[in-house]
Amino acid sequence: MVTFTHDQAGTPATAWRADPRWAALLDGTGRPADDPLAEVDRVVVLAAHPDDETLGAGGLLATAHARGLTVSVVVATLGEASHPRSPTHTPAQLAERRARESHAAVATLAPGCVPLLLGLPDGGVADHEDTVTTAVVDVVGDGRRTLVVAPWRRDGHPDHEAVGRAGAAAAVRCGADLREYAVWFWHWASPVDAPWHRFTALPLGPAAVAAKAAAVRAHRTQVESLSDRPGDEVLLGPDLLAHAAGNVEVLVREPATDPALDRVHAETDDPWGVDRRWYEQRKRDLLLALLPHRRYGAALEVGCSTGATTLALAARCDLLTALDPSPHALALARTRLDADPAGARVRLLPGAVPDDQPPGPWDLVVVSEVGYFLSPAALDGLVARVVADLAPGGVVALAHWRHPVEGWPLDGADVHAAFTGVLPVAASYRDRDVEVLVLGHDVLPDPHD
Repeated sequence: MVTFTHDQAGTPATAWRADPRWAALLDGTGRPADDPLAEVDRVVVLAAHPDDETLGAGGLLATAHARGLTVSVVVATLGEASHPRSPTHTPAQLAERRARESHAAVATLAPGCVPLLLGLPDGGVADHEDTVTTAVVDVVGDGRRTLVVAPWRRDGHPDHEAVGRAGAAAAVRCGADLREYAVWFWHWASPVDAPWHRFTALPLGPAAVAAKAAAVRAHRTQVESLSDRPGDEVLLGPDLLAHAAGNVEVLVREPATDPALDRVHAETDDPWGVDRRWYEQRKRDLLLALLPHRRYGAALEVGCSTGATTLALAARCDLLTALDPSPHALALARTRLDADPAGARVRLLPGAVPDDQPPGPWDLVVVSEVGYFLSPAALDGLVARVVADLAPGGVVALAHWRHPVEGWPLDGADVHAAFTGVLPVAASYRDRDVEVLVLGHDVLPDPHD
């Protein structure tokens, strides 16, 4: 993490704009046009503090609103730590003022939009990343034709980077597009530090430029002094504000990542309690009992985790392919399978569905306690691939927790509804906690055989 303060001399805006690569962003030299708003219906802008959304993406907000797109803003903190030595304002008073400023600024940029203020501790967002991710997931839901705009994960401020990580995770979970914006990077970095190949420019029209300037002025606690006493100085002086001025906003295109599921497998050998919870053991037994055939040739398990269900399925399959995006999960599964002779019939593959899904045909496909970790678009893609790759007489088995799933847009009922919309139900079990479905055309055996 870099170290800087707002009152230290930084790289002036003129140095950035004098760089030939800045001009190349503006006129598109050597790169295709990249209008982030061209193929979306909705924009969700995230900010660590009130004013970040204005400084980094105010022009984008105004442009999106002018184009008729639905606009949402989520702000993680109330910025109560902006003046820690103020003799005139307590943190609570600053929080109250900055909340009002946030509402006023957002209303200037996108009239009718009311920011969602999470009220997390200013300076401590990294300890609440999951809360931010869940809040953004709840706002976005199905992320198709949605753009999430978050602070850059390399901006140099811990709160900004934490919100950026949360935004990236939410984009993955919802299947939304992602762009990021810098605020402090322009101050502490220099053109030689910049990943220019990841930068794209959004030109701003006169109305967007004017709206952004007015929104900046609405954050009075930051652009004006609180008083003439020491500790109440202006935080965002002309040099800092110059980076946010002008008729262009630069966005960063970085791959969206969500390490949550790999992290839980790295932290413990049994993150879901599959070897100790009776719910898990009972669910596996129910799933195996509902499978209509004694044996299957080629089978696919989507999301094998630590391999408990994998090993149970392997005893009834000639060849089982198990897929999981988590390297740590696959390592745990490999250890389990290597300790049992049935494990020799299992092929473990890294990857996520549907993009990395191996081709069939499959006599059996099992999706157990994993479907709700997919984005809505990925779930639809999985269903389409499974149906296309199912062998004649092939079986799809589903098993999912029936309670709400926090932090992801889907739940077990959504997953089962997606599959039952295209395949008939051959057998089912449901109680308060779990539902197990067996799907397929004419898959039940002759009871007299």
